[in-house]
Amino acid sequence: MRIGILTGGGDVPGLNPCIRSVALSAMDRGWQVVGFRRGWQGFLEIDPADPDSVGAHTISLDREAVRGIDRVGGTMLHTSRTDPRTVPGGDRTSQVLHVLSALNIDALITLGGDGTLRFSAHLSSLGFPVISIPKTMDNDVHGTDYCIGFSTAITRSVDAINALRTTAESHERIAVIELFGRRSGETALLAGFLAQVDRTVIAEVPANLDELLPLLVADRKSRPASYAMCVISEGATIAGDAANTDERAMSSTQRHAEAVGARLARAIEAETGLGTIVQQLAYLMRAGDPDALDRMVGFAFGGMAVQRIAAGETGRMLALRDGNYTDVPIDTLLEATKAVDVDALYDRARYRAKLMHVKGMPMFLY
Repeated sequence: MRIGILTGGGDVPGLNPCIRSVALSAMDRGWQVVGFRRGWQGFLEIDPADPDSVGAHTISLDREAVRGIDRVGGTMLHTSRTDPRTVPGGDRTSQVLHVLSALNIDALITLGGDGTLRFSAHLSSLGFPVISIPKTMDNDVHGTDYCIGFSTAITRSVDAINALRTTAESHERIAVIELFGRRSGETALLAGFLAQVDRTVIAEVPANLDELLPLLVADRKSRPASYAMCVISEGATIAGDAANTDERAMSSTQRHAEAVGARLARAIEAETGLGTIVQQLAYLMRAGDPDALDRMVGFAFGGMAVQRIAAGETGRMLALRDGNYTDVPIDTLLEATKAVDVDALYDRARYRAKLMHVKGMPMFLY
């Protein structure tokens, strides 16, 4: 058996532990593992007839190649956000299938977010054996409660939010901390709750400044140190704001609209006369080594992926549901868009997380 593995989309901590687990689990069965570099983009640049081309975009994952990689973040295979169906020149799915056939790959394991896994489902629908593994610090893949990278992103965010309290207090300002989360507010919701900030604005609920600003002013006034903390999702919107645009699918350098955190801070200063500090945590949320939970999930998903292939059960996406490891049809993520259950977990009027009933809920509370 000869299996391939790739990582696509944004990097997150926990990918390398998963890659190592796949490699070691496969080698224990006497299988070979080929790592494809730069996600789906690597496939488009491979000419199977050219050994140099193959060597530049693949790597044999033996024990030495994966030694120690679990201790560092990012992905040793590198990554891209390419979807072979939407590249200039038209759909190149046939090129991907050609490379897989020419390199004698029997099955493929893909680690990615929504975009990477959508193409994985497409490849599976064409008959190629694929196991997909969800990873995204936004935790917004439908069909699983948890994606690799989410826990570390929350840990990084909470640490940074609490560190920023000293500056907010020193200057007696209202701090606005913007977190990644284009479509889902889960990172902001949980990080804001764990850091016990004053208010949290999530992507699912537009912020009404007539309601939010008086709350922040009151928060600042109620604290002897005279500061307040507000967390906001990058995908959040401000009610009535003409700058609200649908540029969430673009990279930050491609967007024309000013970031929502800066727009909120400017509104605070204009309407209240109070000073603010603004901080986008951005890539710091996904930088560095994985925390214990992302190591654990990465190792477990990697071993499970190989076990599913060994059992002949491909066309599946690995998942965590209600705290249990499981798998679902690979196209499950196409059925819906995952978002915060606002009615169950968020107080719209107070801009805060709410816990109505804890007993029986999974560890991450959704």
